[in-house]
Amino acid sequence: MAALSAMMLPLASSLSTFIRGENTSSSLPTSLSLSLSNYSSTSPKLRGIRIQCVRVGGVEIPNNKRVEFSLQHIHGVGRSRSRQILCDLGMENKITKDLSEDELIQLRDEVSKYMIEGDLKRFNRLAIERLKEIRCYRGIRHQMGLPCRGQRTKNNCRTLKGKKVAVAGKKKTK
Repeated sequence: MAALSAMMLPLASSLSTFIRGENTSSSLPTSLSLSLSNYSSTSPKLRGIRIQCVRVGGVEIPNNKRVEFSLQHIHGVGRSRSRQILCDLGMENKITKDLSEDELIQLRDEVSKYMIEGDLKRFNRLAIERLKEIRCYRGIRHQMGLPCRGQRTKNNCRTLKGKKVAVAGKKKTK
């Protein structure tokens, strides 16, 4: 906001007569003078903009979406879990910015019951490390960077195997 007021300072002093309405025979159109009235040097407020972040489970969730879809921005909360959370709370699926403080507290408490974000990522990483340590089939596949759920590897799985490496073929002898 300070940057905006600093940007408007050179302009604000020269347009102050148009903004305050002292000069009725201005050469500016009324739409321009009305849009500049929001940026007067006396009150550097931005009207109509409400900036508020809702933090649930250590993540800022979007304000302009419904709660069911906003909760899905949390790692570990998908569509079915977000619906389950709303059902457990008996909460209406409102737009996130319309939630009251009591509803937000209830939502935060309900979400904190589940394993989400850092805890979930840590749990998965430790599970994979355990598989590698005991040298089971899935652990070995993880170490080698190959698929471990039975997919074919002759043609596909380029994501795990990496870029194709050209292998020189046999030279033809005459």
